[in-house]
Amino acid sequence: MPDKIIRVLLVDDHQVVRRGLRTFLEIQDDIEVVGEASDGAEGVARTEELRPDVVLMDIKMPGTDGIEALRKLRELENPAKVLIVTSFTEQRTVVPALRAGASGYVYKDVDPDALAGAIRSVHAGHVLLQPEVADALLAQEGAGSGTGRGGTLTEREREVLGLIADGRSNREIARALVLSEKTVKTHVSNILMKLDLSDRTQAALWAVRNGAAG
Repeated sequence: MPDKIIRVLLVDDHQVVRRGLRTFLEIQDDIEVVGEASDGAEGVARTEELRPDVVLMDIKMPGTDGIEALRKLRELENPAKVLIVTSFTEQRTVVPALRAGASGYVYKDVDPDALAGAIRSVHAGHVLLQPEVADALLAQEGAGSGTGRGGTLTEREREVLGLIADGRSNREIARALVLSEKTVKTHVSNILMKLDLSDRTQAALWAVRNGAAG
């Protein structure tokens, strides 16, 4: 048995999609589907009730859509990671979803093994950005450009920033730089403050835009 079972909630208005996802995920040794929801409002309620590790969230749903559900979960400070799984590839849905707090974004035609890998990745604290999604974010005015100056970062902070851009979690950064996780968290907080950014996604994009990525 794996050391850690990743508890997953499925939120999609199409029952056939939820059934397909459940069928595949239930054969994974380290993933357990703990519940389902058919719209965003139910998804928020079930996330609060079941406290899953990862939520697979569709964007386009009747009533409360996925983006509004993401905003509500952020307001509630729910710790679940949200992985957007959608068939919609328009830029106008990509950017708001990540801005609202999604940890990653994949399409419904994703290879099953790649989906399982994506769940593990966001659960580990990575920001999962497919190339076209990162391009869409970078193309948006104000999409994490930051008003702070990169020149104010220390050498260590630049190292941490580069690893954030590589999708590394705080734990992985700590191991790579031989630091404590608490020290890494402090560096991340300082980076966000100095660059006037609000989250790790924006930091990763700032690094890409300004040539600070590894």
